[in-house]
Amino acid sequence: MKTREEVLKFGMSFKNVYEEKPFHDPNWQLIRVKGSKKAFLWIYERNGYINLNVKADPEWRDFWRSAYESVTAGYHQNKEHWNTIILDGSIPDKDIKRMIAESYDLITDSPTKRIYEAVKRIPKGHVATYGKVAEMAGNPKMSRAVGNALHKNPDPEHIPCFRVVNSKGELAGAFAFGGGGAQAKLLEADGVEVVNGKVDLKKYGI
Repeated sequence: MKTREEVLKFGMSFKNVYEEKPFHDPNWQLIRVKGSKKAFLWIYERNGYINLNVKADPEWRDFWRSAYESVTAGYHQNKEHWNTIILDGSIPDKDIKRMIAESYDLITDSPTKRIYEAVKRIPKGHVATYGKVAEMAGNPKMSRAVGNALHKNPDPEHIPCFRVVNSKGELAGAFAFGGGGAQAKLLEADGVEVVNGKVDLKKYGI
């Protein structure tokens, strides 16, 4: 991904977004979210390369800057919350897209993001049901959305979806990251006893 056109096409693929050129300068293009009008992607040319400004979670901001020399503190923006991506060909497309998607999630505060944040709060040595995670994410009725979100977990190392079980304490038969056996091993390593594919919610539930 090196061109303005490629970035614009990907940026416009997100839900409820629109393009704006606010500075009477064709070099600057912003992609904003409808409703809040917040920008999650800035596109401009600088020093011969297309640059992107994206919002970054503080937990990931420094990771991306250390992973790639072409990711720097946000140009002309709050350097605590924004990164600049220089499209010089050194960053794989998948990581550019991931950084843009992370920016969109931060701006939109999507239900999926709230679910992942809730799962991060399940303490080591404990489990939570889908319903409990939904409640922690602000909507007790979205248990099914919890299952869908965890099945697509983009970062299982930091979002411990193995700590989520059903309302009976049963493990996921189709655990997305290695099957039910893998979930049991992760729970046991975490200090949670698994008996016949189940966890005692009275003992380990939150």
